[in-house]
This record gives sequence, structure tokens and C-alpha cells, in this order.
Amino acid sequence: MTSTKKKVVLAYSGGLDTTYCALYLSKELNMDVYTVLGNTGGFSNEELAEIENRTKQLGVVQHASLDITEEYYDKCIKYMIMGNVLKNNTYPLSVSSERAFQAMAIAQYAHSIDADYIAHGSTGAGNDQIRFDLIFKIMAPNAEIITPTRDMQLSRETEINYLKENGISANFEKMKYSINAGIWGTSIGGKETLTSDQPLPEDAYPKQVVKTESEKLTIGFEKGELVSVNGEKVQHPLDAIKKIEAIGSQFGIGRDMHIGDTIIGTKGRVAFEAAAPLMIIKAHQTLEKHTLTKWQMHWKEQIANFYGMLLHEAQYLEPVMRNMETFLLDTQKKVTGTAILNLNPKYFFVEGITSPNDLMTDLFGQYGESSKGWTADDAKGFTNILANSLKIYYTVNKQ
Repeated sequence: MTSTKKKVVLAYSGGLDTTYCALYLSKELNMDVYTVLGNTGGFSNEELAEIENRTKQLGVVQHASLDITEEYYDKCIKYMIMGNVLKNNTYPLSVSSERAFQAMAIAQYAHSIDADYIAHGSTGAGNDQIRFDLIFKIMAPNAEIITPTRDMQLSRETEINYLKENGISANFEKMKYSINAGIWGTSIGGKETLTSDQPLPEDAYPKQVVKTESEKLTIGFEKGELVSVNGEKVQHPLDAIKKIEAIGSQFGIGRDMHIGDTIIGTKGRVAFEAAAPLMIIKAHQTLEKHTLTKWQMHWKEQIANFYGMLLHEAQYLEPVMRNMETFLLDTQKKVTGTAILNLNPKYFFVEGITSPNDLMTDLFGQYGESSKGWTADDAKGFTNILANSLKIYYTVNKQ
């Protein structure tokens, strides 16, 4: 028998806000709820099974888990690596970049089942509400958007109490922190991140430090893309990211606090752990310093910063993003080689690189040691010409 209830698709992560929304939409609004999880590589098979089982307690009609990790890499992560994208020189856009792909997948699903409504659990105080709303309005224009957490200004305590009152069992202690995990890092929000001075407690980080002795790690690139880890070739760059994350997270590498400007104009603070992204970006950037010209490096930095800003601010679908991706891809033709990293508890550094395209060649000399491509007289003449414009300026202005 066909249901006469209104059909709503809910962006579902298994966290507190979306768990509350699923029950509220089903119980209080009497809707047929279809939960959809856009998996960007942050869940194990066991976790996905647990999340699906939880939806059965919430009155959900159907749950779908969509693995969009490969698409996320091919259409986004690849370019963030090529651009060495770090928001405010700190944050690898772990959550902000994946939201667009989750929203697009969920909007397509809503269209496929002809949903009346589309919902998400974002609060009214952060960036995600804009990211989801914007994509939904563009890609699912006929579905009205519902946002219970935002509209009722719910606190985490209120949501937890509602779930308990309705007999929903979950690890509510764990739910005190908002954790968003994906292949490109994990963000952690809690009471400490609402302050300007308090650090996140050690046990709030999902991955703990288990290694204390220094180790070497090599990361191989071919035309800007990941091809090997510790000398072993990988089938797909995602395999390299997983391997690097598994190694680096054991040292507690990649932890930091991001403070930045939200889309809605406020300052925001969030903790994160992203061992693989930070090591990969630093390794890639060091390789580029050896293989690209100074003007390539200069313009890459300008364009990549703009790319990261638009990505952070929900503008993935803006056509100029495709133009910038074309530029970034073109710059990677000579970015081939291997970076050597030294890993230690909670920090790492790049020791050096090897590359067939290393522009630090000794064919023309060695910096500070010898010159083969010019003479002493050449250097004197070059300096005389270089000084002309400033000599004219200071002579005319009598300074």
C-alpha cells in the first residue's frame, strides 16, 4: 500500500544532530524519512552497519549509504593537493570541501525518489547550513528544505534528552563532541572550541599517539598525483592517502586548531586531526619548490588560495572553479619525484626530495659555492642594470 505521508530525505551522519532530526521528522512531523549518508571515506564497514541499525530505532523508512570517496578525490582532493590548499595556512579544508559532494549526492538521491522535502541537521551558527542549503537549492529546487536543529535553536543537551526520553540508545558521552570524519581529515568540535584559549583534551581526538621513535617516510608523486608510499606503488591515490594516514596518525601528527572567518561573518574555531593531508601537502609543496619556476609558484599560490576560499564558502559549483582546476592541473607536468619525511611524536619535517626535474641542478652552479653559467663581470653588469630604476628614483627625488 502506498504511503500518503510526505517524503523527506535527510542528510544523515549518525551523529547527534541528524539522529535527533530523523526521530523528530518521523515522530513529530509524521513524515516518511529516508536517511542518506554521503560517505567520503570516514567510516569503516562496522560503523556503517551500526549507523544503519540505529536508523531502525528512529522510524526511518529506508537508509542509503553512498560511497562518494573516489569522486571526492577525482574532483576535489586532487586539486587541493596540487594547490597545496590550507585555509589560513593551517586547515586542509577537511570537512568544508567534502560537504559539497555529500550535498550533491543527497540532492541526486532526493530527485531519484521524488522527495517532497530535503533536510539536514546543521545549526544556525555555522558554515554547513549554507553549504547544504546552497547545493540543495541548485540541485533539488523542487524539494523544500527542513532544518529542525537550526529552526528550533536546539542545544546538544536538549537533543540528547529528547532521544533518551524516546528510548533511543547511543553513546551519549561520545556525542558531547561533534566529530566529522572523512578521507581528508577529521574535525572535532566541543565546549573547548567555543572558547579562544582552551585546547581540546587528549581523549577527544579519535586517534591516539602510540609511536614515540622517529621514522622515515617517503611519498612519491607523478605529475602532482600520489603514486607510492615508502617505495611501494599504489593502485589509486586514495590508497596512498590511507597508508600515509595510518602511519602518521600513530604519531599524533596533523593535530591543530583552525580559527577562521565563517561564511556568515563570525569567527569560528574547530580542532582537527589530518595526518595524511598535512604531510602530503608539505611533501608536494617541497617537491614543487624544486621543479617549478618562481612565477609558476607565485601564481599557483594566488589561484590556490582563491580556490580554497571559494571551496570553503560553498562555491564549488561556481564555473570559475573548473577554470582554476585546469590551471592547477597544467602546472603539474614536471612535479614528479619523491619527498623524504622525518616523523616524530606530534610533528614532522621534510628532509629533502629526489626528482628527475630538480631545477636545483649544478649545471649552472651551486648556490653560495660556485657559478658556471656567468662570470664575475656578468654579475657586476647585471647589478648595474638592475640598480638603474632605483638610482633614477632616488636621484630625481634627492634622497
